[in-house]
Amino acid sequence: MKTTPTAPLSILILLSLTSGAAAQVTPRSGSTAPSPAPVSIPAPPPTTPAPPTSTVPAAPGTAKAEVRSADTSADYRLVPGDKLRIEVYRDAQLSQSLQVRPDGKITLPLIGDVPAQGRTSNELRDALVTSLKEYNTNPVVTVIVVETNPPVFYVMGEVNSPGTFPIKGQVSAVQALAMAGGFKDFAKTKDISILRKGAGGLQQTLKFNYKDALKGKGDNLYLQAGDTIIVP
Repeated sequence: MKTTPTAPLSILILLSLTSGAAAQVTPRSGSTAPSPAPVSIPAPPPTTPAPPTSTVPAAPGTAKAEVRSADTSADYRLVPGDKLRIEVYRDAQLSQSLQVRPDGKITLPLIGDVPAQGRTSNELRDALVTSLKEYNTNPVVTVIVVETNPPVFYVMGEVNSPGTFPIKGQVSAVQALAMAGGFKDFAKTKDISILRKGAGGLQQTLKFNYKDALKGKGDNLYLQAGDTIIVP
């Protein structure tokens, strides 16, 4: 009885099993397994740099508020209601914000009442310097007109439209009477009075002849803030 060698047969069976498993794993020739679609990751939005911040230092508690002067000419004459800033160098007690009172005066410590109506800011400054020399050998004073009342004049008496009128630019007495509507029938046009407060608050009375002004005789008076025209 012949014995058949089993070792070669076992090897053949093992090779057969191995090649079958490989055939199941390896894809068929000519077919490609679909590859997964690439996933696009959006780029992060560009970062906008924050605007630079500026640090404003806090004003110290002792800082002065800025004082702005009103738009006035050097020959502007003060009237009641005007707001002023008086600065006296190195004297905080005398440096004050004031308003011209209805009587045309202001009040400062040490020197008391000072006439302001009818004066320019430079004239008022000189008056304050003179008064302060009793207490300070060389006072340095600045007068700032912070706010002005609208300049007006007044017309009363024998005119058709008496009242208060604004001064815009230069206004002559003849123009002012025209603004008041002209004269009534029995007005005395040769004897018109213009009341004006001058420097120091002293009242002046100016005479005006309307008929002479029309003929070019005499000076054609120009009004100032606060003038009062009286037509008898």
